[in-house]
Amino acid sequence: MSDGVRLRIRVLGEGAPVLLIHGWTLAHEVWDRPMRVLAAAGHRAIAIDLRGHGDSDAPLSGYHVEQLAADAAAVLRAVTAEPATVVGWSLGGLTALRMAHAYPELVAKIVTVASVGAAHVRHEAYPYGPPAGDMAESALRSFEFADRIRFRRKAIGDLFKDVPAAHVLDWLHNMSLRTPGWVADACLSTLFRTEQTGLLEAIAMPFCQIVGAHDPGLSVEGAQWVQQQVDGKLIELDCGHYPMLECADDFDEALLSLL
Repeated sequence: MSDGVRLRIRVLGEGAPVLLIHGWTLAHEVWDRPMRVLAAAGHRAIAIDLRGHGDSDAPLSGYHVEQLAADAAAVLRAVTAEPATVVGWSLGGLTALRMAHAYPELVAKIVTVASVGAAHVRHEAYPYGPPAGDMAESALRSFEFADRIRFRRKAIGDLFKDVPAAHVLDWLHNMSLRTPGWVADACLSTLFRTEQTGLLEAIAMPFCQIVGAHDPGLSVEGAQWVQQQVDGKLIELDCGHYPMLECADDFDEALLSLL
């Protein structure tokens, strides 16, 4: 990156590029199965670890959505010469929309997963989803600081539709703990404070969404509202915040249909 931060990427397959961006405190491994499916279908799957996550460098700062989008754009420039479909899950959905607005020459299509792209919590311009506000943000950040290990496990497990299998939760929890506390804290602020509904009207490329009908962290009504503002398709699946894990077959079919 321009500031010297090194990002871990994984590339699989040949064909039209698809950039996969993970969510808060996780890493490129969440895309293991979708990468195989995309490559088998003739796409070039590119998964990244956002700065501070997975095996990427973890500086003290630089976790606002503009920087995350700039990082992802730099990866695309380095890996492919053609515009990519950008698939962003959760925090990655905010990043994908910002990329499409700031670097439209690099983005052929947006697919947000468990994210509406415009915001993660309620704002004046987006009155949907979990409550926002300084108190809610402060409580989560305090929990992360006071008991990081317990907080991460709860924050991950609570977003499934049904209680996840122990080995699945263990896997995600261990992945999350690779993200340092200062990164998780900064990215919580990004999740709470990013509001970019004003970007929707300027998005010229297709903008599609895959959401879980039982996602505690997302408003389906909000996703429907966003879809009315853009050109694309909304697909609702019978799951929570982790469609690629909770209903993998349906997710694979949905993602391929949008490509």
